[in-house]
Amino acid sequence: MKDKNLPEDIKLKSLNELKELANNITSRLENEKNLESSINEYQKLIKLNNLIEKKFIKNSKKISQNTQDKILNILKKKNAKKTK
Repeated sequence: MKDKNLPEDIKLKSLNELKELANNITSRLENEKNLESSINEYQKLIKLNNLIEKKFIKNSKKISQNTQDKILNILKKKNAKKTK
């Protein structure tokens, strides 16, 4: 299930928007009595889940890198003060 099968507007949504969309699909599926008619919704939910996971990993890496950069910057400033 590739996320490239999802519409482009869904790929551009934020994590919060994707989470809300997934919650809406889940609610509809929970209320559905006929599971046979819900196959497309389940597949869409799986694709959304994969996209959410990829975005989460990407954002997590970005946050980690920013944190490392800030720590290095602080250490450089601290070392620069010591050498003065």
